[in-house]
Amino acid sequence: MSSKFPFDTFRLSGLVILCIFSFLIAEKGTAQNKQADAVRQRISLNKDWKFFKYETNEQTDKLIYEARPAVEDVRDDKPADSKPTEAVTTQASEHQLKAWILPSGNDFLKDSEGKFKRPEGNPGVDFPFVQPGFQDENWEKVNVPHDWAIQGPFMEGWDAEVGGGMGRLPSPGVAWYRKKINLTQTDLKGSIFLDIDGAMSYAMVWLNGKLVGGWPYGYSSWRLDLSPYAREGENQIAIRLDNPNYSSRWYPGGGIYRNVWLVKTNKIHVAHWGSFVRTEEVTSNSAKLKLDIQIENDSEHAENIQVSTQIFEWNDGVAEADPVAEIPVVSRKIEAHSTQEFSETITITKPKLWGPLPQQRPNRYLARTIVRKNSEKVDVYETNFGIRSVEFDATNGLLVNGEKIYIQGVNQHHDLGALGAAFNKSAARRQLLKLREMGVNAIRMAHNPPAPELLQLTDEMGFLVVDEIFDGWQRKKNPHDFHLIFNDWYRQDIRSWIRRDRNHPSIILWSIGNEVGEQYTGEEGAQLAHKLRALAYEEDPTRPTSASMNYAKPDMPFSAEMEVLNLNYQGEGIRNAPAYAHFDGIKTPPLYPDFQQKFPKKAIISSENAAALSSRGTYIFPVSEGISAPVSDTTGGDPIHRYVSSYELYTAPFGSSADKVFKSLDQHPFVAGGFVWSGWDYLGEPTPYYLSRSSYYGIIDLAGFKKDRFYLYQARWRPDFPMAHILPHWNFPERKGELTPVHIFTSGDEAELFLNGKSLGKKKKAEYEYRLRWDSVRYEPGELTVIAYKNGRKWAEDTVRTAGKAVKLIIKPEKESVQFEEEELGFLAVKVLDAKGNPVPTAANLITFSVEGPAEIVATDNGDPTDMTAFPSKSRKAFSGKALVIIRPTGKGKISISATSEGLETTTTQILSQ
Repeated sequence: MSSKFPFDTFRLSGLVILCIFSFLIAEKGTAQNKQADAVRQRISLNKDWKFFKYETNEQTDKLIYEARPAVEDVRDDKPADSKPTEAVTTQASEHQLKAWILPSGNDFLKDSEGKFKRPEGNPGVDFPFVQPGFQDENWEKVNVPHDWAIQGPFMEGWDAEVGGGMGRLPSPGVAWYRKKINLTQTDLKGSIFLDIDGAMSYAMVWLNGKLVGGWPYGYSSWRLDLSPYAREGENQIAIRLDNPNYSSRWYPGGGIYRNVWLVKTNKIHVAHWGSFVRTEEVTSNSAKLKLDIQIENDSEHAENIQVSTQIFEWNDGVAEADPVAEIPVVSRKIEAHSTQEFSETITITKPKLWGPLPQQRPNRYLARTIVRKNSEKVDVYETNFGIRSVEFDATNGLLVNGEKIYIQGVNQHHDLGALGAAFNKSAARRQLLKLREMGVNAIRMAHNPPAPELLQLTDEMGFLVVDEIFDGWQRKKNPHDFHLIFNDWYRQDIRSWIRRDRNHPSIILWSIGNEVGEQYTGEEGAQLAHKLRALAYEEDPTRPTSASMNYAKPDMPFSAEMEVLNLNYQGEGIRNAPAYAHFDGIKTPPLYPDFQQKFPKKAIISSENAAALSSRGTYIFPVSEGISAPVSDTTGGDPIHRYVSSYELYTAPFGSSADKVFKSLDQHPFVAGGFVWSGWDYLGEPTPYYLSRSSYYGIIDLAGFKKDRFYLYQARWRPDFPMAHILPHWNFPERKGELTPVHIFTSGDEAELFLNGKSLGKKKKAEYEYRLRWDSVRYEPGELTVIAYKNGRKWAEDTVRTAGKAVKLIIKPEKESVQFEEEELGFLAVKVLDAKGNPVPTAANLITFSVEGPAEIVATDNGDPTDMTAFPSKSRKAFSGKALVIIRPTGKGKISISATSEGLETTTTQILSQ
């Protein structure tokens, strides 16, 4: 299929960013009576919701979006790369509200696509939960973001209602949220909107007993116009969510799990996500900036309006006092109940470019647009963005501002471990900081749009982003996944997603799908890919699109539709080594050369690679002699305890070790780099042991503790950082005299290993060798030391010692203070030590946490994917000698956190809530 777009090697002349917050500088109110005279108010509605969840599906109400097909196969432990299948159709239900919800997406449909007309009537008007007078005093009081499932309990066994794939937590079900808001007569003269950044899923909203609308896709951000249903004084919001089981391949969470906002504007205002800043002809001397602004007139009359914009440097979250450029006033008449776009161009001299760390700096700007009606200010809208050029080149990979940037990326799911899906900015920042320490410079959002604040962080912190929207299209991976609503909603979801995110400079590529079943359907699947690509191009012609392919080969129609070739596992080969030959499923040799030969003008990215598995700090013998092996009950796996060896050689059936991936990438330098599956462990998809709760894929475990693999990637991605790391630990009393291989990860090029002071020899890395192995070491207790060298000079060293009996605990906060008003969480790690202060790497002591002062314990964790203790528990066993406690400040002042364990010395530390 030929492309209709003017690019194969896609050139992205500068882009922009951060359209996320449309807020007035001083009018970023947090209370409804604040800034009453503001022309635009954006007010958080996160506090004080009433929440109710039905205990069983049989008890739920009949206010459904639409009927769903019955589920026949409830096992969710099929391989992750299983072939998606055709959709199953269902009969419409007389109770379904779909026809009333569909019009909520009309702003993202063209007239030619058939906008939806709301039927007569008001479904649910007689249902008690939507009524202002309903007595909800006995409902639970919650704040959002809220994940109703994360408190557990975990559901164990093969017959559990929720299996390992979705994390064994009670995320499925139907629930309601209710909240009262007060509106003034002045408010009612303008427009009033409800903005929801994420609700899982099939959300439907009533105001004062009237059905306003909703949005089914749980990862979309969306807006509803409350104006027709609002009244002076008290107003009652009621939101129904319906999260189906068998709908996801990972833990989706449940509830209103992102932020909620009340937006008040004049009738004439900048539209939702109505600003798009793009740049052209970017150099260090100048950049041409084009600003598109959509203005809505919700009034009954045509009006003459004036629009002007000033550009400011944006430093540390604050705009500089003086603008660096101004777009002159443009006057125009706008008709009643219509939207007009204003487009203007300006040149910025000596621009400060946005670029990824550490090579460049993430500089940003702010565009402040002022709308006037007859010279009266009626709206102020702010857009953060960045100026940079991006080029995907078939030979050189990714160029940012003309400089080659090798993609050192990871894939990240949306949950925050023990916090679940409920977004918290400090927890997300913590994840990114640990990834940066490893050398990560890019994140692929797998496999859905992230929280808006996460993209603020990637802009601020200088990460590159592949922004992805769908895990499936028309063909299904799970009985109740997105394929059920794809045909009705893909246009609205794609357009709203790109409008929300297109001003973020960190985003370099749109991904419209992940391993979708349409790879298998020839021309039909390619035509659908082309249609989705065209939608993305309409909303943002400055970035390329792709979809990640684990099946489509170079000669298949689907591949030809990709502007950048995103390959999942195909580059290094899938099930192509002898150790993997007995597996069923996709099998392919390494395909980087084949794709390059077929598409010589297209860049190639390894959008998913590795899929290695391990349980932090657990080592299983014997050790594979090769560089990559599938985990099994006899090779690298412990089926009784459900652990995978941390020698970091073992993989999922379709995967490869880091060593094999590194070799493949080094042998094909035209590849732009890639994204490891995965950066952090995540809830759900616990390959290979589906009786567990969370994944084994992460380089960092669910609690945030580094696995040994962390140091293998750090050695590769930070070659100038002196480091050396020994594995395994050296506490194996049962192995005295037995072969116990020792592996070294180092950024040096050679190393010498010592056991109890005796040299075991010096080894030097050969070509395509990424670890140093001493596989003939016989265990004796004591001390292992490695001294690494680089270019013949001492570079780094590491030591591990045999620990004695566990005697005490030590607790250490990751930060010495937290910001109460920013809702920052505190993360504190606990280690079990012997009498000499050595970590005890096999310790599994039960630890109990307590807190004094203005704080509460939110969750505990240890990174063990088999631990079924509920996250809110204040007691947690150490796993491989470590545990984590997470606290939330409830006020300002000193907070004392203690950890106790029977027979061990108690430990206490303090942090400050500011």
